[in-house]
Amino acid sequence: MYIRNLLRVCLLIALSLACSAAGSARTSQGGPQGPWSSLSFLMGEWVGEGSGKPGQGSGAFSFTTDLQGKVLIRKNYAEYPPTKDRPAFRHEDLMIVYRDDSGSQLHAIYFDSENHTISYGIKAIDDNAVEFLSEVNPATPRYRLTYRKTSADTLSIKFEIAPPGKPDSFATYIEAVSRRKSGSVK
Repeated sequence: MYIRNLLRVCLLIALSLACSAAGSARTSQGGPQGPWSSLSFLMGEWVGEGSGKPGQGSGAFSFTTDLQGKVLIRKNYAEYPPTKDRPAFRHEDLMIVYRDDSGSQLHAIYFDSENHTISYGIKAIDDNAVEFLSEVNPATPRYRLTYRKTSADTLSIKFEIAPPGKPDSFATYIEAVSRRKSGSVK
């Protein structure tokens, strides 16, 4: 049952990340917040579709600044149609991105509608990609979420899971594509 719930959470996290609608992040000049430059390509509202072990899903997500630009908020939802094995369902989650006390490292804390919490470290892979990587705990799976800008208005999203005790043995769980909503921040 633990593995089944874990797989469901992982599916929901990944597809959720490929989906949710909220506001846009702008400074008073209209551009992305400076402290978030490595994540600026994620700012705005996105819609997407994804597939993976749990099946096809769709949804939306947003990245916006809050608390006078001190945190970045990602709100997300994913909806899954019914299959022969399960009824339709909706997943919602919230991720708060913040800087550590030194201000040099980005971290995130994730919460969802099923009472799951995941802590991530964040690093820019290059100017067009960012990785969210969960902490190592030998008793639990490890998660890696990667956003890659594929054009001015599209993202590819990959969610991977490593089994307990094998923190670097990642396997793709979900892949998704998202497009920026018209009029959203670039």
